[in-house]
Amino acid sequence: MSGDTCLGSALCPAVGHKPKAGGLKGGSLGNKYVRLNVGGSLYYTTVQVLTRHDTMLKAMFSGRMEVLTDKEGWILIDRCGKHFGTILNYLRDDTIALPKHRQEIKALMAEAKYYLIQGLVDMCQAALQDKKDLYEPVCSIPIITSPKEEERLIESSMKPVVKLLYNRSNNKYSYTSNSDDNLLKNIELFDKLSLRFNGRVLFIKDVIGDEICCWSFYGQGRKLAEVCCTSIVYATEKKQTKVEFPEARIYEETLNVLLYETPRVPDNSLLEATSRSRSQASHCEDDDGFELRDRVRRIHVKRYSTYDDRQLGH
Repeated sequence: MSGDTCLGSALCPAVGHKPKAGGLKGGSLGNKYVRLNVGGSLYYTTVQVLTRHDTMLKAMFSGRMEVLTDKEGWILIDRCGKHFGTILNYLRDDTIALPKHRQEIKALMAEAKYYLIQGLVDMCQAALQDKKDLYEPVCSIPIITSPKEEERLIESSMKPVVKLLYNRSNNKYSYTSNSDDNLLKNIELFDKLSLRFNGRVLFIKDVIGDEICCWSFYGQGRKLAEVCCTSIVYATEKKQTKVEFPEARIYEETLNVLLYETPRVPDNSLLEATSRSRSQASHCEDDDGFELRDRVRRIHVKRYSTYDDRQLGH
């Protein structure tokens, strides 16, 4: 039987009264109840329960340590009594229902460590780890705050990197009617790819760059490709910025960067999917003898004009 009622005036030591120190012989008390005052909370239990496990409580109540009592015979333990009932239940049954909240589990574990109840400490640690795994985010997306931070992220990453830059505030011209929709589609595709390839590719967002919508792909610290999703529409009286959604090209370049995973493991499906673009690149060399695949592939949306500037009669 246990209770959380604080000591009344009748049970408290008189002013100036010093608690008595003495030893307890577990054999002489047997299964008789002992009265415990743990930080002002009262508990009743037996010496048999307190000495079941090799803990500090067993040392206290088997005569190996001195215990303090007040004039009413309550054994004093100078600890918070909030979780002592849970401590007793564990000593009785070797198992308990742990609290739901992390802070409560941590507080209980601190008490278990004080009383040297290793089994309960292990239970608390396992529960805290489970809760940590439960609330661990599936994937974390860094947001670039400076060019130096971007450089450090890319250079230090052991994984390929895919960066999406989107910043409508840098638009110098008015949008076309469907540009907002396409910008949202690019962001949505970025989120889907980050979930699908989480753990294999580092996805980062950039909202401070000059472009309105642009994808960049990096492998082993080197920029491999770039897909710019903006183009200019030349209308009769003004020009407008148009945002495109080249989904197939973006997905293809994402598969390409997977070839730069560390350690490199041949992936037949990826090699087959990217063999066409790589075979085309292998036949093209610049004047210095470097192959095209060693340079950044910049893919821009085709720019076009809707304004007919030919003179009449032609």
